[in-house]
Amino acid sequence: MGQIKTISAVERTFTILEKLSLVSSSSLEDLARASHLAKPTVYRFLQTLRELGYVRKDEGDRWFLTMKLFSVGSRALDHIQLPVVAKPICEELSRSLGETVHLGILDEDEALYVLKVESRYTIRMYSRVGKHIPLYCTAIGKTFLAYMPEKDRETILSRLKLIPFTPHTIKEREALFKELSEICQYGYARDQEEHEEGITCIAAPIFDGSSTVVAALSVSWPVFRFEPAELGSYIGAIKKAAGEISKILGYIEKG
Repeated sequence: MGQIKTISAVERTFTILEKLSLVSSSSLEDLARASHLAKPTVYRFLQTLRELGYVRKDEGDRWFLTMKLFSVGSRALDHIQLPVVAKPICEELSRSLGETVHLGILDEDEALYVLKVESRYTIRMYSRVGKHIPLYCTAIGKTFLAYMPEKDRETILSRLKLIPFTPHTIKEREALFKELSEICQYGYARDQEEHEEGITCIAAPIFDGSSTVVAALSVSWPVFRFEPAELGSYIGAIKKAAGEISKILGYIEKG
């Protein structure tokens, strides 16, 4: 079956809505420029969206989103269960890379597995849904520490002892803080045999509509199956899958 053709009017509508969501208000000229659409086209779509109640215009000819779109999205969120919506994406990621995929959430001072897709190989990582893992020495856990507000991070770390699980576990807080800064910079976290010897992991954050990290997605390899030369492609696949889940949760990437 060939690729399904998209409907250009729908694409343009959501392009305008998404661009308008990134600012408090916009002139027609600025919105046309940001959307890469002609002014008359943008104006026609805005008029329709205004009639439907999704946008409004003030006396200064500036356009705003109304709360109607938020209301629609909020009702949809009532029916979204993270493991359910993430499962097909995690399964595809596992098929693509051949390895175990985990989805984790923050649970007080630990991370909690809420979804697991098994590797296709006989030799697998031991884990289960419902298992708690440390924050400071796992890829999923470090993702949460990296993206949480500084005050919350300091509070949690003040309660944690950096107990070494393996010879590779980070034991100095300065080294951990440096790595957390790099995670935010590059958008992914790694666990290089820090929690379990012989296991390496890569994780990426999952954002909701308020740009808050609500979960993290990871892939785990036995070190003998991990190909360092493929690191870039591994990271790209994991970040892409995490981004797809984020979009379902209402996240709109800025920039």
